[in-house]
Amino acid sequence: MPHASMEPHAAERRSESAFDGRMPAAPGDWRPEARGIAPVPENHRYGGAGRLFTVWFAPNLTMSGVFTGTVGIALGLDFATALAAVVLGTVLGAVPTAYLGTWGSRTGAGQLPLARLAFGRGVVVPGTLQWLSSIAWDALIGLFGGDALARLCGWPFWLGALVMMTAQGALGALGYEAIHRLQKWMTAVLAVAFCALALRLAHAGVTPVSHGGAHGADRVGAFALTTTIALSLAVSWAPYASDFSRYLPRATSASRMFWCTLAGVVVSFTAVQALGLWGASVFTDQTAHGVDTLLGGGVLGSAGLLAVALAALCSNAMNDYSGSLALQVIGARVPRPLAAGLAALLGFPLVLWMHAADTAARFQNVLLFVGYWIPGFVAVVLVDWLARARARNGTPLDLAVEQSRRQPFLPALLAFLAAFAATVPFMNTSLYVGPVAEALHGADLGYYVAFVVGFGIYAPIRMRGSAAGGVARRAS
Repeated sequence: MPHASMEPHAAERRSESAFDGRMPAAPGDWRPEARGIAPVPENHRYGGAGRLFTVWFAPNLTMSGVFTGTVGIALGLDFATALAAVVLGTVLGAVPTAYLGTWGSRTGAGQLPLARLAFGRGVVVPGTLQWLSSIAWDALIGLFGGDALARLCGWPFWLGALVMMTAQGALGALGYEAIHRLQKWMTAVLAVAFCALALRLAHAGVTPVSHGGAHGADRVGAFALTTTIALSLAVSWAPYASDFSRYLPRATSASRMFWCTLAGVVVSFTAVQALGLWGASVFTDQTAHGVDTLLGGGVLGSAGLLAVALAALCSNAMNDYSGSLALQVIGARVPRPLAAGLAALLGFPLVLWMHAADTAARFQNVLLFVGYWIPGFVAVVLVDWLARARARNGTPLDLAVEQSRRQPFLPALLAFLAAFAATVPFMNTSLYVGPVAEALHGADLGYYVAFVVGFGIYAPIRMRGSAAGGVARRAS
């Protein structure tokens, strides 16, 4: 009988071990990280806010960003107008990513694990979407990385993609510190590589488009759509944000964290999309081939292809890492390293599908669809965070206490779903164009509408509950 009474406790320990486990101890600790969604204790925190710049800079220097930049020209905008749209959209998308990233040091928790405070059991919905999105991003970025690796090594595309996905899954399995260290090194390497690419564009006589084909209302619609596409890139990191700051000490300056993250996202995304706008005539569907041709082949061309492949590796390792946390959040008791490898594995067939035909259309469709849910998610978790801060009335945040104050999950879930539903009339993809987007000459305002609707529905409910809770605590 004593043996039988211990079995439930042993089973509980085994299940919890999938969520906790070994943590990196200091910068440069490359041993595999087993830590899952369990918060990082204060005595295991290390590092400074400055490392957030590199971890958010390097992963955006990818050919997917360059390819996205070409869209503004394809829509009929001139270079200057398209660049203004890119800068505006990138800043709008980077602000929520930078703000949410400050929560990591205050809680020791990743972004989707923190979302359980607002969503409770309903977190399975945004958690599943985040997990699927990480797989989709694996394909979006792996498409170009796999193509570059295949061209570099003389392999068929499928083999290049397979090697790329395997490598990124392995890096995602190594975890937090390995990703931070690699991004630090690759920030310098990739910045040099993309500067070299820009110089070659200038040397080859490629000039920016000075006059676009869109005019009047069509031009306004193209500007709005280009802004939204740029926003979708930057805000796509929002559900990952605190995953890469959760090991920072609680005393880390929140303002420094915000500005380092904002700078990393804005500078990198603006640079690569500007490069795409500039070289739109060179960077067609086959961007890896365009790089090789532009650099003249040979050693320089090979170096360029290697840089494209390494950029994809850096970015997708972060997708797999955050995807592993999302999978645990929705209830899968899979060890985090294995979950990271699974995301890469599932992304492989999607890469092959995107490469099969009409890359441009499929790329844009996946890019927009994987992000429509994010503004509503940001609105809900932001409102919940502000309500909890109001209830604390200036006292320091204690995650254990906050977890005991979970709210009913239905209001958050309904606001989230309503926000997503509100985007439908505003969508503009080659698969579906909503009536409002069509009336606005292609302008896709879905992301903005989703945030406003999610915030507008959830804020009155949540803040009313926070005020009532505060009165009850003062009375007691």
